[in-house]
Amino acid sequence: MATVELLFSALPEHVRTARLVAAAVARRAGVDEAVLDEVRLAVGEACTRAVSLHQSNDVLAPVKVMLIEDEKKFSIEVGDEAPHAVSGSSPGSPGAEESGGAEESGAEDEDEMGLAVISGLVDDVEVSAGESGGRIRMSWPTTPDPVLP
Repeated sequence: MATVELLFSALPEHVRTARLVAAAVARRAGVDEAVLDEVRLAVGEACTRAVSLHQSNDVLAPVKVMLIEDEKKFSIEVGDEAPHAVSGSSPGSPGAEESGGAEESGAEDEDEMGLAVISGLVDDVEVSAGESGGRIRMSWPTTPDPVLP
């Protein structure tokens, strides 16, 4: 099992680099070429969400991206360290409570839209969040390298 760990400052300009690295590692891991655009888009959405959460919560810690190559699948975990309110949220939601502020409501709508885009791109996605941060884990099947004679 090979793993690549990427840490970057919570700045929007670093999201592009995370997308490029994820696509390169996914290609090397054996993810189908036809799916690489989906990998790039999903990682971009997840990283943009993490950057936004860090910036809006004044979190100085870096965004963490883990690229995990297993025997039959390739997984990407994007983690943030922004506090998420834990409530009776539905599975797959980030766990944010509804608030009264219009600015917070706009941010929550944007967050939900990003999660909806990720869910539309990735069949195997898991979202978890708590007071110490959140994590989006996405997985794609891989095809083994053909054995050369």
